[in-house]
Amino acid sequence: MPEEVSKTADDSKKNLWSQILSDVQNNGNPKLPSCKQVLVLGDNECGKTTIVAKLQGVEDPKKGSGLEYAYIDVRDDYRDDQTRLSVWVLDGDPGHNDLLKFALSEETFQHTLVILTVTMTAPWSILEQLQHWASVLADHLDKLKVDVDLRQSRRQHIVKMWQEYIEPGDELDPASPMKRSSRTFGEGEDGLEDATSLPEGTLTNNLGLDIVVVVTKTDYIQTLEKEQDYRDEHLDFMQQWIRKFCLQYGAALFYTSAKEDKNCDLLYKYLTHRIYGFPFRTPALVVEKDAVFIPSGWDNMNKIRILYENLHTCKPDDYFRDIIVQPTTRKTINRETELLAEDEQNFLGRQQQILFAGGNNLPGPRLGESPIRSTPLGKATLDGSKVVSSPGGEGVLANFFNSLLHKKTGSSPGNSLVNKSGGPESLNEKAAMRSDAAAELDRLARGGKKPGPSSGSGGIDFNASDC
Repeated sequence: MPEEVSKTADDSKKNLWSQILSDVQNNGNPKLPSCKQVLVLGDNECGKTTIVAKLQGVEDPKKGSGLEYAYIDVRDDYRDDQTRLSVWVLDGDPGHNDLLKFALSEETFQHTLVILTVTMTAPWSILEQLQHWASVLADHLDKLKVDVDLRQSRRQHIVKMWQEYIEPGDELDPASPMKRSSRTFGEGEDGLEDATSLPEGTLTNNLGLDIVVVVTKTDYIQTLEKEQDYRDEHLDFMQQWIRKFCLQYGAALFYTSAKEDKNCDLLYKYLTHRIYGFPFRTPALVVEKDAVFIPSGWDNMNKIRILYENLHTCKPDDYFRDIIVQPTTRKTINRETELLAEDEQNFLGRQQQILFAGGNNLPGPRLGESPIRSTPLGKATLDGSKVVSSPGGEGVLANFFNSLLHKKTGSSPGNSLVNKSGGPESLNEKAAMRSDAAAELDRLARGGKKPGPSSGSGGIDFNASDC
């Protein structure tokens, strides 16, 4: 009899160990799932590519277009396992919104975390951009043929996650008010979470997706303070509006700066915590204005109202762009001045009037000065008529300059040639012209003797080649 009892005890002991080993094998330390992914949305130039590169540990990000794909290597040292977290980055151009169907589908809906990205370099448009991309995301989800029960279960999961949030460090203290409230808050008579009992303004737009709002380039706050006279009041006004938005969608909030490496590593740890369940021990950070971190489930309207104390010249419900005003920038347009050339005949006619007006006042030749330089050219006519020579060779010079403006067109066709201006010219007249001009210039050079009346007819023709 004692042997049978001992045998039965040994069998039950073996069965117990077998059950424990089976439970550990089936439920203990499961491998990291490879189906998880992150979808990054935001306007162009808001830092989407840079923040993804920071999560990857890449120093030189390469920007693409359309719908970009990347991945982040995730390793769990506790489980001694690793996997790849897929990352989809959608271009900010509205024309690429249709590409969302390749990143977020019925199959990937329950495995997707969404990051909404805005930038501090354009603070006046932060709220509009968040509302725009949340609307794009909601419209896309409505087009998906997601099972109704699945989408409802995802919404309940978001509510439960919000209600069961425990401040890091309070999970070990059974008397913690945060832990005590998280156990009893929102539970109905059947012990299930009641979404209608959520705090004011919480999860009013529950999409069934984990959402993280990331404000990039917060180092630009210093520039806003110096160049645009931003004060703490403006920053608190922006923050309370952003936190209200996050409260509506159940989203976490990060202020990051890739330039100063603020909150980038913390964002990676938080993502792996939300997606894979890794431990996360960092509480909310609201002291540093450029490194704010608010986990999902921590915030409420009472905490947001603390920011109201710093709003002296504005009200919390004021229109966002009325307080955060976009500066007016004047664009300098360099236009080349168009120069219109004056008509040639108008120019010559104007010069003729100037010469006639001042010709009578021109002084005579000074001592030792060549009479050619002091000749009053204004006495020459430009109509081709005969010019009577005057003392000092004025007639010959007048004929010379007059011939440059008016070419003689009538001559005998016998011995003629075409000059540069296209008109015929007699060879005999050319020879006489050269002789007459040479003789006159020679007389002027010998002492300025007064020449006799010119025997040449008016309108002597000269070409540039004849000189």
